[in-house]
Amino acid sequence: METETLAMAQEIDFSLIALFARATLTVKIVMIMLMVMSFWSWATIVQRHIVYRAARREAEIFDRAFWSGEPLDELFEKIGPQPEGASEKIFAAGMLEWRRSHRQDGALIAGAQARIDRAMNVAISRESERLNTGLSFLATTGATAPFIGLFGTVWGIKHSFEQIAISQNTNLAVVAPGIAEALLATGIGLIAAIPAVVFYNKLNSDSERILGGYESFADEFATILSRQLDT
Repeated sequence: METETLAMAQEIDFSLIALFARATLTVKIVMIMLMVMSFWSWATIVQRHIVYRAARREAEIFDRAFWSGEPLDELFEKIGPQPEGASEKIFAAGMLEWRRSHRQDGALIAGAQARIDRAMNVAISRESERLNTGLSFLATTGATAPFIGLFGTVWGIKHSFEQIAISQNTNLAVVAPGIAEALLATGIGLIAAIPAVVFYNKLNSDSERILGGYESFADEFATILSRQLDT
């Protein structure tokens, strides 16, 4: 009996493609969904890494220009009112509000400091939305993919027990393929979830670090402008 069971098991193809092909429609849908989530997660991870690297490089270049001693008006004229870099946008927002706060006679309109701070905060908020784009999907994938895979496993095992009841055969060779197909769904769910969780934490930390740099620059720039207001 054991020899027959072993022979039957050896004849069954347990490759990943074969397990997917033998799975029920519901389990196949679960597997496809998890593979799409995994692919999309990796695409988000790579794209965010490129965006963050470009943001750090742009911030370093602008910081060198800002602290080079060049007059702020000349720097503003050089980058223009609608720059592309995030640090430049924050600087431009502050400078635009600074210039708008001056009347034609050169006097300052009351509440200039508060308006400058709000203008830079709005620019920082916009950059925060841009930097954090896609991170919510990573968090969702990390939180839900294991349970989606578990649902596929439960459904596949249920189908295996139904096949046992229909065939009235508890032979391991009858049960094993269905269980293997079901467990594959959990495996794919973990493959999708683990990188999503790990890189979500890393990318979220990187994003907060970059935004912290923007906020520090805004505070320093506001301090410089406040000195001008006091004089």
